[in-house]
Amino acid sequence: MTIIENHLFRVAIRNQGGELTSFFNKTTGVEHLWQADPNVWPWHAPNLFPIVGQLINNQLLVDDQTYELPRHGFNRTSELLLLQADEQSAWFSLPYCEKTMTKYPYKFDFQIHYDLVDDALRVTYKLINLDKKPIYFSVGGHPAFNVPFNKGENYEDYYIEFEVDEKLETHLLSPEGLFNGQTAPVATNKGKLFLTRDMFNNDALVFKNLQSRVVNIKSTKHDQTLTVEFPHFNYLGIWAKPGADFVCIEPWLGCADTVDKHVDISKKEAIQKLLVGHVFEGAFFISM
Repeated sequence: MTIIENHLFRVAIRNQGGELTSFFNKTTGVEHLWQADPNVWPWHAPNLFPIVGQLINNQLLVDDQTYELPRHGFNRTSELLLLQADEQSAWFSLPYCEKTMTKYPYKFDFQIHYDLVDDALRVTYKLINLDKKPIYFSVGGHPAFNVPFNKGENYEDYYIEFEVDEKLETHLLSPEGLFNGQTAPVATNKGKLFLTRDMFNNDALVFKNLQSRVVNIKSTKHDQTLTVEFPHFNYLGIWAKPGADFVCIEPWLGCADTVDKHVDISKKEAIQKLLVGHVFEGAFFISM
């Protein structure tokens, strides 16, 4: 386990998946990250690569070849290398190998950089194309934040506040986790999406056309706030295991397949293309 900290936060990251496992507020004494109860949902904040979401039949199509790849890709179950760490930052790396090539036929180095900057934790994804052809990929975060923040509070007192007063529309998912081509309005009150225990009975809320690039988790009972800023990500998922005491704020570059639309990776919705010799970087921020 790697620990980084400053006067505001203590942050822990494990090598598996380069996954954040603790985001502790020293001022309030509150642990803001879900602690991966295996009886509820056994993750903290998985990093999603090289895909986001579900593939049809767990199959990735690349140049007329089929590769078996699970939901959200293989990074979250892989052991990453710790490249470098100091008091306030840590670098992790997942380089391509024979095993990754059997699932995703590209030569790459996928890196995750955590650093504490001012009053925020910055999470930066970096992908280096080491191949002789363009790489197609998706990447995203899946951090789960404890709600409520404090003991004795109610889940329903909390809400998601968007940067802009959005007219929200979620893209609906099938029971298999694939987009079914339908959408539904999501009711808000002056930019506030109030959390309920049954909100995610039909899977995540997925927003593809947000103006907002900042969301806050707030309560009607106090002024404590957790903020996620995602300037480089076009899609946002919001999800929780029904009845669980957390909510995930998920910035994505990429998304699940659509029912009956099994296409080559180069034609997948929201797919990213990285040219030969190029480097991709995208970051999101967690703050109070």
